[in-house]
Amino acid sequence: MSLSGKTLFITGASRGIGREIALRAARDGANIVIAAKSAAAHPKLPGTIFSVAEEVEAAGGKALPLQLDVRDEVAVKEAMTKAAEHFGDIDALVNNAGAIKLMGVEHLEPKRFDLMYQINTRAVMVCSQAALPFLKKSASGHILNLSPPLNLAPKWFAQHGPYTVTKYGMSMLTLGMSEEFKRYGISVNSLWPQTMIATAAIEFELGSRDAFKRARTPAIMADAAHAILSSQGRVITGRLLIDEELLREQGQTEFEHYRFDPQGGSLVPDLFLD
Repeated sequence: MSLSGKTLFITGASRGIGREIALRAARDGANIVIAAKSAAAHPKLPGTIFSVAEEVEAAGGKALPLQLDVRDEVAVKEAMTKAAEHFGDIDALVNNAGAIKLMGVEHLEPKRFDLMYQINTRAVMVCSQAALPFLKKSASGHILNLSPPLNLAPKWFAQHGPYTVTKYGMSMLTLGMSEEFKRYGISVNSLWPQTMIATAAIEFELGSRDAFKRARTPAIMADAAHAILSSQGRVITGRLLIDEELLREQGQTEFEHYRFDPQGGSLVPDLFLD
């Protein structure tokens, strides 16, 4: 199970889970397209496409940093073409870029919903569509969306229905594309964490790092993504996967090393999981 020589196009890869997936694949010797908006350092958000490119190459991979707004379909097509020309092909697309605002309908500004919809749901379609001509040529093409299982319990809509809709839209596209792209031999899956993951996005949404004591690091999502992306022949496709459950299927039994704080309390389940 190696990604050596494979080309991964990862959106939102300048930090967090996207960065960790990039570095895990780089250790195999993969080619990584780091496609994100952050080209300049931010005082409160560490990481840029260029800093991650340096880390990818230090880890043993090859990197192509591309500044990209996934809302711009013309720019997305240009980036896919540039990536394929640079590395010769594209074997996997990881739709990791995301926007979050945990707020109900009453007070959410419509423009904030538009942002979540465009970066979450719409970008999955736009990026997958643009990557498709190149994925068709791969011996084992993959699309991986970072989105949750479809849990229709009312509590997941009650407080933040707009965000839920945009993330579930990603998962519904996963199910649809897995069937639609079957004839091309392309695997399409979603991946979601069992527990809260310690990322800058969560810190900003919650307003502090206190919750990190009960969270896991992004490494568990990277290991799970690696297991999916290195699978062959559509043996894993059309599934809305949970990181820990998938790794257990693969034979892993130890998960304590993924804790952000080894002395922290009980892990907090992530959204949409009962």
